[in-house]
Amino acid sequence: MNRSKYFDYVEEKLTTLAVRIDRKGKLNILDLHLHSENFYMHFFNKLFNWNLSNLNDKLQNVEAIDLIDYTNKLLIQVSATATKQKIESALKKDIIKNYTGYTFLFISISKNANDLRTKIYKNPNNITFNPKTDIYDTDFVLNKILLLENPKEIYRFIKKELGNEVDAVKLDSNLASVINVLAKEDFTSDVILNKKVSFEIDRKISHNNLDTARYIIEDYKIYHNKVDKQYSEFDKFGSNKSKSVLDNIRKEYFKLIKITSDDELFFKVVENVTAKIIESVNFIQIPIDELELCVNILVVDAFIRCKIFINPEDYNYATT
Repeated sequence: MNRSKYFDYVEEKLTTLAVRIDRKGKLNILDLHLHSENFYMHFFNKLFNWNLSNLNDKLQNVEAIDLIDYTNKLLIQVSATATKQKIESALKKDIIKNYTGYTFLFISISKNANDLRTKIYKNPNNITFNPKTDIYDTDFVLNKILLLENPKEIYRFIKKELGNEVDAVKLDSNLASVINVLAKEDFTSDVILNKKVSFEIDRKISHNNLDTARYIIEDYKIYHNKVDKQYSEFDKFGSNKSKSVLDNIRKEYFKLIKITSDDELFFKVVENVTAKIIESVNFIQIPIDELELCVNILVVDAFIRCKIFINPEDYNYATT
């Protein structure tokens, strides 16, 4: 396994790890029998050469501080709640007064912290804390891993702690969110597709020798504009929502690309995307035939949008 594959594996696991948060807002390590603080304690010790210990092992239910490094004089809060209020709440706790000369670090494991680094914080106990340098997030951690000469040790640690068990646990997915919306869409009404777009799609079908899949694409290509409308609504909840769905379908395509038959490749993409949606914790169960209808529409849309299969020369699906 080369360096990029080590990194890709670690990135996938750390990103997955940040997804699940229980109803109380407390981090849930994917239902594994592993306490989150202890996982990150060992992980950060390996990555940053720190000497962290879990403060809760000595003092029960410590507020504001999860991990402490007596050697490097670090106080660390690891949180899935990345807000200014969360950080200020930690900074004002009385326990901070006991650690004169220490630096407070806040590590967000649920989302990008760029915005948090730009804010000014109330720091009544005057502990050393610089938002620009003392707030970490998953992107920061991944960049640190990317710069390692040999990420193999980190890879081995992640694999040992999380391994393949993580893959079996149901997680939220944007794919499932889109399907939940599409399942409510009326696909019985007549839809007319732009003739130019229809011609371009037919060219791509022929270019990729899709004989059997042709019928599925022709049946569902007319819903391309409806999907486009849903993606536009979906993106109001996050700038990368629709992109993540399309990239997910594209990823399944590349994983299966060595299959020789183009038709088989198309149907395997549909099959894998369906399985991924069923395994998503946020999937609202619907009859399997309705699910297959929605997945077919999504995959055909991805086909039209140049996300899967090879485009013929000067291929242009644009409707405007």
